[in-house]
Amino acid sequence: MNFSDTGRFFSGDKAPVTGVGNLLQRLNLDGPLLSSLLLICVFGLVVLYSAVAQNFDLWLQQLIRMFIASVAMLIIAQFRPDFIRRWTPWGYLAGLVLLILVLVTGEIGQGAQRWLDIGIRFQPSEIMKLAVPMMAAWYLHDRQLPPKFIDLVLIGVLIVVPTILIARQPDLGTALLIAMSGVIVIVLAGLPIRIMLLLAASSVPGAYVLWQFMQEYQKQRVLTLLNPDSDPLGAGYNIIQSKIAIGSGGLFGKGWNNGSQAQLEFLPERDTDFIFAVMGEEMGLLGLLSLLSLYLFVVGRGLYIAIQAHDTYSRLLAGSISLTFFVYVFVNTAMVTGLVPVVGIPLPLVSFGGTSMVTLMAGFGILMSIQRHRKLLPH
Repeated sequence: MNFSDTGRFFSGDKAPVTGVGNLLQRLNLDGPLLSSLLLICVFGLVVLYSAVAQNFDLWLQQLIRMFIASVAMLIIAQFRPDFIRRWTPWGYLAGLVLLILVLVTGEIGQGAQRWLDIGIRFQPSEIMKLAVPMMAAWYLHDRQLPPKFIDLVLIGVLIVVPTILIARQPDLGTALLIAMSGVIVIVLAGLPIRIMLLLAASSVPGAYVLWQFMQEYQKQRVLTLLNPDSDPLGAGYNIIQSKIAIGSGGLFGKGWNNGSQAQLEFLPERDTDFIFAVMGEEMGLLGLLSLLSLYLFVVGRGLYIAIQAHDTYSRLLAGSISLTFFVYVFVNTAMVTGLVPVVGIPLPLVSFGGTSMVTLMAGFGILMSIQRHRKLLPH
């Protein structure tokens, strides 16, 4: 398959417009992207029902959250990219205000102060997963690319401020992922290789400084990664049980609702952070590869949309949303397989949760808006 064939594979533009296709166009929805997202959500609902021990009430809560997230995606897809761009600074400022309110009046749960309750309980840090790359793309929209040094410094400030506020909650995993989403925008804007090498070289002393500010439980997670068997009933318990679950699934899995690690509650956080392990045990390697293939298609489709976008803001934002989604998937799957420390990152569109899902689907709504409102150039 040559490159042009690959482009057609991800584009979906050659298919004839049917009644359904016409409806999707009227709603500004992208058919290939929407189909793959719906399949992932179906995967999630099937696995979640087993992960919550067939608790129909919890399963129904997740279904309602998926519906709300889908409505958010549909609404945002109706706004033109230039309208979204004009409102980006205000969204970013609102997110910063909410983060400050979290540190002042936020609710505390599981040793962290991350939530606000204004009738609806949510994590403002989730908003910044979109606001930070949107702000970085907004800043670079009318400026020369690759960015000048002063521009890099100013964008760095825009990224660092919310990152520090979130890290103080403390939520180091989310803080690093949000910083990554902003860095991706800078890289896509044409960050010079010499600066990339300089940043790579500074990562070693940077890691040492970061270590000094980490909480004890965060340090323990890093040490546990190096030797999980050092504390098999404590810090290393989650990783050990997760590996057992995935390994015992084999090629075809033990069958839906038949996973011993999940059903007998050996596997902690099985409906959130470690739901990938539940799928591995019950659906086997083939089930995991099917889900990962859907994830990769979503990322590929998103990058195709970024390439087709007609302005700098849309290209940078679409590229960042797509690659950040890939990072979320990679971090969660690497976490449950013991390749990276446990950082509390849910599996996108599969793990139980509400705010994260709404944020993700809102981001895909932006992608669909960019795709449907692009200016088609003659071949």
